[in-house]
Amino acid sequence: QVQLVESGGGLVLAGGSLRLSCAASGNIFNLNVMAWYRQAPGKQRELVAGITSAGNTNYVDSAKGRFTISRDIAKNTVYLQMNSLKPDDTAVYYCNWKTDWSRNGYWGQGTQVTVSS
Repeated sequence: QVQLVESGGGLVLAGGSLRLSCAASGNIFNLNVMAWYRQAPGKQRELVAGITSAGNTNYVDSAKGRFTISRDIAKNTVYLQMNSLKPDDTAVYYCNWKTDWSRNGYWGQGTQVTVSS
């Protein structure tokens, strides 16, 4: 079993910053992809950013240049630094760890990010 615990969400003004954290525990040794997704009200869940065990990263176009995904291997933790936040970034953000991109993997409980204008 794998447990993912997210933290760092909250309410911020447009232009502000937040850092999300996702701490993993359990049988994670073969989970090579760590990602952040988000779901806004009335919209489908979308990938925001991902990082592999090799350190390769990818971002949704709207996050490029503003968000940075990183990981601390020793702490089994993945971070999402979000800068220059916009109201359109408002959503529940979910952490997701999996063996590869084709898998559903494990999900955190979600953390609310609200950006006010």
